[in-house]
Amino acid sequence: MNAANAQLRLVTPPSRSAEQTELHPELNRAHVRFIGLGKTYNGQQGPVDALRGIDLAIQRGEVFGIIGRSGAGKSSLIRTINRLEQPSTGRVLIDQVDIGEFDEDRLVALRRRIGMIFQHFNLMSAKTVWQNVELPLKVAGVPKPEREQKVRELLELVGLQGKHKVYPAQLSGGQKQRVGIARALVHDPAILLCDEATSALDPETTQSILGLLREINQRLGLTIILITHEMAVIRDLCDRVVVLEHGRIVEQGPVWEVFGNPQHEVSKTLLAPLQHGLPEELKNRLQVQPQSSESALVLRLQFTGSSFDEPDLAALFSALGGRVRLLQGGVERIQGHALGQLLLAVSGSSLGAEELRQRASHWAQQVEVLGYVV
Repeated sequence: MNAANAQLRLVTPPSRSAEQTELHPELNRAHVRFIGLGKTYNGQQGPVDALRGIDLAIQRGEVFGIIGRSGAGKSSLIRTINRLEQPSTGRVLIDQVDIGEFDEDRLVALRRRIGMIFQHFNLMSAKTVWQNVELPLKVAGVPKPEREQKVRELLELVGLQGKHKVYPAQLSGGQKQRVGIARALVHDPAILLCDEATSALDPETTQSILGLLREINQRLGLTIILITHEMAVIRDLCDRVVVLEHGRIVEQGPVWEVFGNPQHEVSKTLLAPLQHGLPEELKNRLQVQPQSSESALVLRLQFTGSSFDEPDLAALFSALGGRVRLLQGGVERIQGHALGQLLLAVSGSSLGAEELRQRASHWAQQVEVLGYVV
């Protein structure tokens, strides 16, 4: 461990009450912690609060997602971790050390331990792939043999070992982002910040980059903190997620929990594109009461992930009786939990609507009677 890193880790952490330590031990093990964090900008029409009262703990080695609508404060929050933004109030702790009072030398040491990748890659067009990755090492004064070994290892890690002499203009978007990831790893960071890292990529390339980030997290043990407006990225990569709105935390938790049963309207709005709403054609046919003996009751079954088991459709259909048709839906697994919804049409059953709903509730966490269709 070099002297700068030793200085960072040996600072005495701020005192905390024994009660807090006992009730919330995870706070005292957090890799990154925000305490009462606020950020205010001076706008043309007066002060603007970008962040307000943020209390959050991110654990070592997890992949943590930050989501929210435009202007929610996502970028402001992530940039306080490497002090690119200075908080107006509150504190940011890394390994229990308050970074708010760091001088310039300690900030330099801190930023070398925190890698960052960006939406638009931020590569130097006049330099080759090798030179782009090597540059931070040259600036830090790392000897040439060590630089060459590190760059070679990183290009192999991100799958670009054959592109070392190529210039950015000759690369695809996914290859450019791989260069950005390699460059972010040159100082062996403990934390990797991702600012909309996949937003400029097509879906197939996004999946390859997510796979690379997952591999890096597992192989190197990095704590990855990412902001995105793509809910699929959170679903496929993150362990936990926090939802911001107007600079405040409105919801947080394991990804499966927030995705399976969002509580705040903002969370529901952001997740709507991933969820299948009621088809317009079916919505127009729904009736409050059955119109004939051939009318079928429509049930919506929601699986929120509180059960690890997928629904037993054979047992469900048998319990409902009559003829059961699947109109729409599906179930997926997130962090081992079964999430999704099914739209069922039940006809010819001797049971009433409420009894059918109650029977279906043995298999699904939420069941709703939507109406009747012929």
